[in-house]
Amino acid sequence: MKYQEYYQVITEQLEQEFEEEGDRISRAAEYCADSVLADRLIHVFGCGHSQMFAMEVFYRAGGLVPVNALLIPHLALFPKAKLSTMQERIEGFAKGYLELEDADPRDTMIIVSISGRNAGVVDMALAAKEIGMKVVALVSGNFANATTSRHSSGKNLKDVADTVIDIKCVAGDAALSMEGMDAKFCGTSTVLGMTVMESIIAQTVENCMKRGFCPPVYVSSNLDKGDAINAEYIKNYSKQISCL
Repeated sequence: MKYQEYYQVITEQLEQEFEEEGDRISRAAEYCADSVLADRLIHVFGCGHSQMFAMEVFYRAGGLVPVNALLIPHLALFPKAKLSTMQERIEGFAKGYLELEDADPRDTMIIVSISGRNAGVVDMALAAKEIGMKVVALVSGNFANATTSRHSSGKNLKDVADTVIDIKCVAGDAALSMEGMDAKFCGTSTVLGMTVMESIIAQTVENCMKRGFCPPVYVSSNLDKGDAINAEYIKNYSKQISCL
């Protein structure tokens, strides 16, 4: 049955992810811990569906407080999904947006783009590196190597980042097929990428604690104590984090 096949595929890809990418996940967490310990930020950026990865680690129970989700409305699926596709192919926009943020050389930039080919993500990586940030990219090598760059430099996101974590989905992302259907269905990149994102956060927390600093972490607002704890975090970080 297809639901069982999907589970088998995603389990195999997750096992491959952590067998092969552990060192790069650890390196990304080192960058992030350095930023947190410097009282700076971890910026997370993606276009279209990849905005979900920024949402996953921002303003959520158990999430690090010094995370700045770059949730740019022009790149969102709302109000018109096609507009996000058009916007992510335009050069210059991402750099201009980053200039509006509280950005610092001590920050870390995490960019998620499964293909890594569009101008928006390459621009953001270049802009972050120009400031002096470490750039972490989540890109599928299978996907990126099957496509050409849409950036004038000819570069893919994976060519620009300091650390590239290979998301182990297939080219095109969709993993399942059925006789009588030309199109494949059910992508795996979201499950893989979300797991990697949370793993980076987990290792960042451990790294901070090992270096003698207890990092601020959001508490569920549905716990009785949550609102008071989170209100103090928001007060302390609202000038740094634009979404707050």
